[in-house]
Amino acid sequence: MISLALTLVTALAAVLCFAAQSERTLRWGRGLSALSFAAVLVSSIYLLVLIFHNRFDIAYVANYSTVELPAIYKFSAFWAGQQGSFLLWLLIHGMAGLYLAVKRDLSGAGMAIYMALQALLTVFVLAKSPFVPNENVVENGMGLNPLLQDPWMAVHPPIIFIGYALLAVPLAYSMAALLTGQKAQAWLPSARRWALTAWAFLGAGIFIGGYWAYKVLGWGGFWGWDPVENSSLVPWLVAGIFVHVLRVAQIRQAAITMVHLAGVFAYALVLYGTFLTRSGILGDFSVHSFAGNSIGMTIAVVNALVLIAGLTLLMVKAKHLPQGEYYPGYNSREFMVLLGALLMVFMSAIIFLGMSMPLLTQLIGNPAAVDTDFYVRTTMPLAIALLLVITCGLLRGYGQDKILADGKKLVVFGVFGVACGFAAGVRQVMPLLLAAAALMAVGATVRAFRKHGIGRGGMVAHIGLGISLLAMVLAGSGSQSYSQEMNVGEGYEVFGHQIVFKGQEFSADGKEKYYVYAVDGREVRALTKLHDNGTDAAREPAIDKGVGGDVYLAPTPAKDNGRLEIILKQGRMDMDDDFAYRYDQSTILKQEDGKLLVQAEVSITDGDRVEHTEVSMVATADGGTSQPVEIFGGQKRLRLTGVTQSQKQIRLEILPSLETEANQPILTSVSVKPCIWLLWLGSMLVCGGTLLALRR
Repeated sequence: MISLALTLVTALAAVLCFAAQSERTLRWGRGLSALSFAAVLVSSIYLLVLIFHNRFDIAYVANYSTVELPAIYKFSAFWAGQQGSFLLWLLIHGMAGLYLAVKRDLSGAGMAIYMALQALLTVFVLAKSPFVPNENVVENGMGLNPLLQDPWMAVHPPIIFIGYALLAVPLAYSMAALLTGQKAQAWLPSARRWALTAWAFLGAGIFIGGYWAYKVLGWGGFWGWDPVENSSLVPWLVAGIFVHVLRVAQIRQAAITMVHLAGVFAYALVLYGTFLTRSGILGDFSVHSFAGNSIGMTIAVVNALVLIAGLTLLMVKAKHLPQGEYYPGYNSREFMVLLGALLMVFMSAIIFLGMSMPLLTQLIGNPAAVDTDFYVRTTMPLAIALLLVITCGLLRGYGQDKILADGKKLVVFGVFGVACGFAAGVRQVMPLLLAAAALMAVGATVRAFRKHGIGRGGMVAHIGLGISLLAMVLAGSGSQSYSQEMNVGEGYEVFGHQIVFKGQEFSADGKEKYYVYAVDGREVRALTKLHDNGTDAAREPAIDKGVGGDVYLAPTPAKDNGRLEIILKQGRMDMDDDFAYRYDQSTILKQEDGKLLVQAEVSITDGDRVEHTEVSMVATADGGTSQPVEIFGGQKRLRLTGVTQSQKQIRLEILPSLETEANQPILTSVSVKPCIWLLWLGSMLVCGGTLLALRR
């Protein structure tokens, strides 16, 4: 907490020094920026030390880590909760601030604004600190959500927060230019580089989150229009507006006003999305949101401050900004880029309205959310129009009537796009038009590159965009799903694929089980992570990948899985269909680590023979763990799951034999995703092309 307080104090002091604008105070400001980053770095290292040393006397460590957690996920526990994620955001912001201070590329006014934003982020961390002591003494933590124990989710949040943090830099350039009257050519190139970097990282984070959802969640999709997903998408769209309008402003300085607007809204929407996801408003509408808490009001106030301050400064300085025409005529690239930006504004506004619906409806009555069809119906026509505008824009140069290439040949690309969609089983008109427009944009991009009308990075990114949208049509509208209960060893013909369920397999440590399938002779496995008591913790589907697309298998365990739970009183007998059980006695031993070892003796009879067995459980203050014990040669298994304080009663779970459980039929949802690999390829091209554009 001391280092966090030092971070805040030094950030505020740096603001004053940079605002003074003298050579000496600027030097002090750079030193204070470095000191502020050093302080937040100390806080971050200290939190990692607490996590790796299993300091469960700290509430955050107890909530998101355990003794047994692998090292990679102990690292990701750093940002698993909102306290740690705020600290991560602050750390990245401080690192970028240190770079800016050393490079001296940003003016004193810009650094003052940037360090003011750093102070506001520090307020978030202080308001929701990860260093609060734990009220309860525990021997082990609750651990990371099993769904988050995945390599993709270990890298997804840091990449998202790099994008969030770096969007503050173009805002600082923009506001500093308004304050000082700096000429466009002096700050636009630097702002463009930072915006492209932020845009690439934010896009990569969104892509990784979509791939994780597809690979892990088992619902068969990569995008659910979840409000939390949208809270990252909207700033990404607005940052895209910033990048493209900035290019026009380098040629037509009258567009500078639009650049300032996009810079303010891009960062303000980052804060707004943070408010939605962390205030608890979306608790009933999103699987990603955090529980409600007092931090929401703090974020809302900061968001309002940034937005109001930025717009007020822009209004005050508007009359001093360059005036003139935004474009020379309708047949120019300037007009097409600005029209495309306008379409992206409409798209962002619609998604913003949809994701804000729980908040808006809560203000007037019962909170409600829009369904996914709302987003599809409203954004698909805009996406088609945007692709057509991109196609027309790429075939033109900047200036009046500068035609780079004829667009008639692109009709072939459009026809091929419709053919691809039709071959994938798409019959709806709008998705087919989207597929056609996507490939026409790809063709226009290639032609523009050959005519030197677009750089290499822009070419790669625009091709990636077209491929991604084509893949969304093929794998989304072209997807087919069917549910079938499958028996072990039997083959099923589903969508032209031969699928055989080969049964279940259990790992040696009892922490995982696999549903094994063969798809056209190739073995694939669906993973289920298990809690310590043997119940399902998280499921991952089985995916058979191919050039033509994926076969996606999501098993759903039967509700009647042969397991039974009974309560036994000491000396009394209870029965199931096969055996009778009697609880004889138990002992409780205290272990060195403070845990309790409970051992219970149980007698079992089948009517002819009597078998005595001992079941045990390791009990802690926050739960217990136990392993099943086989009885009567493995015909069934017993697990001790509870004991009363008086030791007069125990709770037993009766499980079928491993062989019986492994051969139970399973309900499986089978989906085909035509050419979905194109989506992953296209997403990588968009992000890679954006970074490649930095070289220009």
